Formats: sequence, structure tokens, C-alpha cells
Amino acid sequence: MLRTALRNVLAHKARLMMTALAVLLGVAFVAGTLIFSDTVGEAVKNASAKNLKDVAVSVQAISASDGPMPEPGEKRATALDNKLADRIRALPGVQSVRTSVTGSATLADTNNQPIGNGWQNRATNYQPGKDGKDSRYPLVLGRGPAADDEIALAETTAKAAGVAIGDTIRFATDGPVLKKRLVGVVASDDPQVTAGGSLALFDTATAQKLYLHPGQFDELIVTATPGTDQQALTAKVRELLPKKRAEATSGSELAAQQSRMIAEQNSTMSKTLLTFAGIALFVGVFIIANTFTMLISQRSREIALLRAVGASRRQVVRSVLAEAGLLGLISSVVGFALGTGIAVGLRAVLNANGAGFPDGPLVISPTAVLSALGVGVVVTVLAAWLPSRKAAKIAPVEALSSVEAPPALRSLVVRNIIGSVITGLGVAVMLWVSTLRSGDDLPIAMLGSMLTLIGVIVLAPLLSRPLVSLAGRVTTRLFGIGGKLAKENALRNPRRTAATGSALMIGLTLITGMTVVGHSAQLGMDKMAANGLTADYQIKTSTYVGLDPRLSKKVAEVPGVEAVAPLRGTGFTAKGGFGYIRGTDLSQIDKVTHLTFRQGSLDAVRAGGIAVSQTVAKQHGWRAGDTVSVGFNDKKQTRLKVAAVYADNEVLGESFADVSLLDPHLTQVKNDELLVKAAGGGSPALVKDIRRALGDSPLLKVQTRDDLRKETAGQIDTVVNMVYGLLAMAVIIAVVGVVNTLAMSVFERTREIGMLRAIGLARSGIKQMVRLESVVISLFGAVLGMGVGIFLAWAGGKMVGSSFPTYEMVLPWGRLGLFLLIALVVGVLAALWPARRAARLNMLEAIGSQ
Repeated sequence: MLRTALRNVLAHKARLMMTALAVLLGVAFVAGTLIFSDTVGEAVKNASAKNLKDVAVSVQAISASDGPMPEPGEKRATALDNKLADRIRALPGVQSVRTSVTGSATLADTNNQPIGNGWQNRATNYQPGKDGKDSRYPLVLGRGPAADDEIALAETTAKAAGVAIGDTIRFATDGPVLKKRLVGVVASDDPQVTAGGSLALFDTATAQKLYLHPGQFDELIVTATPGTDQQALTAKVRELLPKKRAEATSGSELAAQQSRMIAEQNSTMSKTLLTFAGIALFVGVFIIANTFTMLISQRSREIALLRAVGASRRQVVRSVLAEAGLLGLISSVVGFALGTGIAVGLRAVLNANGAGFPDGPLVISPTAVLSALGVGVVVTVLAAWLPSRKAAKIAPVEALSSVEAPPALRSLVVRNIIGSVITGLGVAVMLWVSTLRSGDDLPIAMLGSMLTLIGVIVLAPLLSRPLVSLAGRVTTRLFGIGGKLAKENALRNPRRTAATGSALMIGLTLITGMTVVGHSAQLGMDKMAANGLTADYQIKTSTYVGLDPRLSKKVAEVPGVEAVAPLRGTGFTAKGGFGYIRGTDLSQIDKVTHLTFRQGSLDAVRAGGIAVSQTVAKQHGWRAGDTVSVGFNDKKQTRLKVAAVYADNEVLGESFADVSLLDPHLTQVKNDELLVKAAGGGSPALVKDIRRALGDSPLLKVQTRDDLRKETAGQIDTVVNMVYGLLAMAVIIAVVGVVNTLAMSVFERTREIGMLRAIGLARSGIKQMVRLESVVISLFGAVLGMGVGIFLAWAGGKMVGSSFPTYEMVLPWGRLGLFLLIALVVGVLAALWPARRAARLNMLEAIGSQ
């Protein structure tokens, strides 16, 4: 029986090639994901380990949580100083102590645009040893900074800024623009820098001047003499530290922490990619099962003969499963090789787009090899299990039949009942999901979506009849007898049609659902901006460090500026619940945002008290005129008057009041943002004037309403496009399934096609018949998938809308039409080879075939 399985694989190479391709693509996705994850994880881990190479103990400063925050322009203070560093140096086993100052610096390129990525824009001190060089930052060009007006940059940072040795570098830390001369370029393997951040280096005195007080440090890095026990040394260092002002961590503990963090980051990315790999393999299951069902149908006489000469049912099952296992193994090996190439290509593409993964060798772990090969073989064998059971039921007497009769179709009653129950359960869960109001209920929504999708797949043969019949009416009207034959062929075996259409349906369900939710979210963001914000510009910092309140006056003095409203805020507690209140200039706020009051007025708020949103008022049972007890984050309790209730406003959030009410409760008075209304509606020239008035700092972001919309829409588009790319694999596999089904169908109908040719149907008619059958099956899968996708988007969107007031489901008719067009094209392309093969059959040989 094993030899029989081998012979069948070799005898049906062309028929099994498409099935092998489906397995191959799915395994390639799994292998590529695992190899990519292992490679990037190992590279990041090695880069992190290199940074910790000589670290025996790290002593880090702890900010005092109960002390006052530094005022704007004031530097923070730490307990790490030269005296503490000298005491640690005197400990037995200490080889050296490196003093480190760290901060953030946003640099401008030659076009005065900020470079880097927000909080990843690092700055630190260059600390040369006896040889005049800093071992942590090897020099590539020039020398290290040694004076107040000098700076060095990482090689990637200098390249991004477009600067060279001797150029003047413009940058900002937390306020005004500073300028220094570039004297050196260094190499850095810091993952934070290679992943899109920037690195600036100053001499120690300059770094302390920028970020700390003279003689103070953020970290003391202790290097031990050979043979010193790290844990024991760490304990000795801890004894010297001021309590609650500094902490010591051993190098091994730091390495373990970094390993855990890297593992968590890789785990999230891997799970996401493997989810889509699972979808691709799930689609492949339909194709594999379909193929083996058709192959067994074609080999029914052969299997019956084997049964007649003594083969048991168990041997027949084993033979089919062995055939599937061999096919799965061969496909998996080729798929793994392709997956290795995908991993290399994915890393290169992401790095080209700014991902900044560290360099490192390709990592192919035994786990990746065994997982990918095991998944491919197991999926193929499981998909072939039901067809193998069907093969075992073929009676030996069928070998004696001289007539090639089509296999009897089994009843769909049991399948329809099971499908109806699963679909009903899934729909019920999704209807319940539409009433939920928390993002924490996402697992329930995913369960409901999965049940609905599985139920529709089980019901697909039943659903295929009305949908294919409807499509058949169109093809019959447009193409005559060819269209009618295509319809009849698609309806002849509803199980096969359903399995083929379901493969395409799964991909289009997910794509349609994501498209509808993404499109609706974009429109909701637009509506939010239009309803709440009437200002022409929003000003904030790229690192969210806040804006000096004195900058509001400078912006207001710019010619062409009509109004400026600052926004800053703090948390509060009331009736055991948490809230957030924003402080603003009440004389300007109504000029930069649209306010609709349900109770009270803005004048009442100006007279003293707070305004609360309609949602907050309903939640706490507050009305205008009430006096409420509120506890601010500074632990001070006070009683405030609710002066007004306004319609929910995204700009002002839950509540607002005058800045004079909030400022006494803020540990640091800084504005989160400024809202600016221009007299003439704004212009590029006004933006330049505003930036110039604020010192043209690269920290500043001056954004129009359109900029804000595009920023949010860009994030949504990125997610949707990524999903499109990942689901494309499932659609490709579905196309392979259509080709496979048509090819098998042509083989089964060889005699029938010969008869059609004999009674006068031209070759072009045969091609048209096969093409139309392909189109009908593809459109069936597309319509079913899009219908399910829209339903899931509606139910899931209801849950999203609970925390997104302006969200409203809107169907993107243009994209939905494009999906239908793609399904039509898929049907035409998938039929090219089977249609050509059918048209080239010899008429007489086809009629005489058995």
C-alpha cells in the first residue's frame, strides 16, 4: 500500500501540483514568520548584550515622587554625584566607574525639519578614557566633543540630518534652539537608535548643563575586576546608596530584563503574523480536502480493485494518508526554503522603510524547522482524513462495473442542520457584542466572528444554490448556452463549489471587515475634527514635554493671529471615580472650538466653577448649579461649583475650567498644546511666522486641521494596508483552489466535453463555459465573503462606537466594487489553463474515455 501511495503521487503530479502550492505558501508564511522573529530577536538581544558587555552593576537615579517638579527651564536634580562615584570606586572588586548623563535632543536637518522618532531621540555624554576615546561609541570620523560648543552624532543620525564634520547642528532639548559644531561621527548598536531614533553626544560638563546640575549624573556604570561576584558587588554598592533616591541592579539582572522585554516584543509580532499564517493554512485545508475528494472519486475503480484483491479499509485509509503525508512533507520542505527567503526579504524591506533592525546572522532554529514542517504535514494529513474515510467505503464490487457513473451525492440535511446551529450561535454572539461598551470584550467579538465564519462555511453548499442560480441567470442572458452550462456545472456538485468558494470567501470576509471599519473610523475622525475644533492650528511638542506658558503671549503677538487658547490638565476624583479636567483661557476658548451648552453658559463658567460634559454629568448625576467635592492629584480636596453642562467635545474632553483654578494643583505648569485661530484662515507664511516667534525649535509641531486628520488617517491606513498585504496570501491560495477545482472538473467531464464538441459546440464555446463557471464560483465566494464581512464590521463597529462617539458605519462602495471586480478577474485568470486544456481535448478520444 505504501508503494501504491508513492505511485499515486508520481502518477498525478500535475493534479497534485496546485494542492502542493497551497501547502507550500502556507508553510512559507509560517516559516518566514518564525525565522524572521528569531533573527530579529537574536540581533536585538546581541546588540543589547553588547551595550551591557562590561556592566557589572548599574546604579540609576530615582526621581523623588513627593518632591516638586522642576519649573520650565529648571534642570532636574539627582543623588548621583562625584562623591558617590568615588566611594563606589573604592569598593573591593571595582575596576572602574563610568558616569552617565542622559536626556533627549531633537535635531533639525538641513531643511530645518526634525529627525528621529520622538522619545527615541537620545542624548548622552561622551566620556573618553586614557586614550582619548570612548569605548562605547567608536569613532568613525573626527573626534569626540570636548568643549561647550561641540557635538558628535551617531553615523545614522548624521546621515539622516545630511550633515558633515564642521557643520552647525540645530537642536532643542526642552525649549529654545541651540547650536553646536559637529566634530565627530560615532558608531552605535543601540537598538533604540537603530530603530529610528537619533543619538547626540556632548562632553560631560555640557550634558550636565543641559539636563542636570553640575557634578550630577543619571547613572553610574560599574565594571568589575575579573572573578568578582556580581551579586555580592551589587549588595555592597546598595549599602552606599541614599534610600529612595537611587537603585542598583546587577548586569546579569539587566540582561535578563532586556531578554524578557525583547521576548515580549517578538511574541506580539510573531503572534500577529502567525495568525495570518493560520488563516492561509485554513484556506489551504479546503483546497487539499477538495483535491483528495476529487482524486478519490476518479480512482474509485482502482480503489475498489484493491479492495477486491484483499486490501482492508484500514489499508486504504493509510494509503491515502500516506499519499497526503508525502505530499505535505515535500511541499513543506520547499515552503520552508521559500519562507527563509521571505524572512530575509521582509527584514530588508522593513529596514529600507526605517525599521532599523540591528545587523545579525540569519537564525534558523530547530523549533522553526520542526514547527513549519510539522504544520505542513499535519494540516495536509488532517485535510485528507475525511476523503480517506470516503475512499475506504468504496465497495469491491465497483471494480466489476463497466460503466463510469458519477458518484452519488450525499444528503446535505445533517450538514445544513449543524451549519445552521453554528451560524445562529455566531450571529447571536455578534448581536450581543453590538451591545457591549468596552474594548476588553474583543475576545468575545473574535469568538463570535469565528463561529459565524465557520457556520457560513458549513452552510456554503446550501447557500451556493440560490447565489449560483442568480449568477447563472445573468450568464445565461448574456452568454446563452455557455452561461447556462456554466451554471449547471457549478450546481452539479454543491459541496465542491462551496469548498472552492469558501477559500476565497475567508480572505474577502476579513478584508471587507477591515476595510469597512477602517473607512468608518477615518470618517469618524474627520467628523470629530470638524465638530470639535474650529482653530486653524494646533501647536505642541513632538516629545510631549509640554510648552512654556509664556509662549502663548508670543504666538498671540504674531500678526494674523486672532486668538490663542492654551490647554493643560490634571486628574481628579469624584464620587470614587476618576476624571480629567482641562484648564484654558476662558476668554479665548469659544473662538477655537465649537461649544454647545445644555445647561448654564460660558459666562457662568467665567464667573467661577467648572463646566462638565454631558456624559460626565449623566454619569455622576450633576446639574448646573450643583456643588461637588473634588480631589485633585496633589491630594488636595476642594468643593467646586458646576457652572455649565456642554455637549461632548473632543477638544475639551470631560470637563474644563479657567487655568487659574487648575494651576495651584499642578506640580509643573506647562501647556499640553496651544490652539490658534488665524484672522484670515491661515497660510503657510503664517506658520513660518509662528515658528519663528517660538524660536523655530525642531521640537515644535504646528499642525493644521488637515494635518491632524491625515496623521490619524495615516495610522489607520497603515494598519489596513498591512492587513491587505498579509491576507493577500490567503487570496492567492484561494485562486490556486479555483484553478485546481476547474482542472479536476475538466478531467471528470472529459466525455461530456467530447459530446458537446460532437454536437457542434466550438472550442471557443468550451473555453467560455469553463471561464464562466470559474467566474460564477469566484463571485459566489466574493459575495458571500463580503456579506459576512459587512455584518461582522457592523457588530464590531457598534462596540468600537461606544468609545468613539463620532464613529458611524459607512460602506466604502468604491472599494467594495473593486473587490467584486478583483473576484471577477480572479475567475477569468484562474480559468485560463483549465479552459485551454478543455478546448484542446480530442473529440473522439474524449467520447471514448472511461
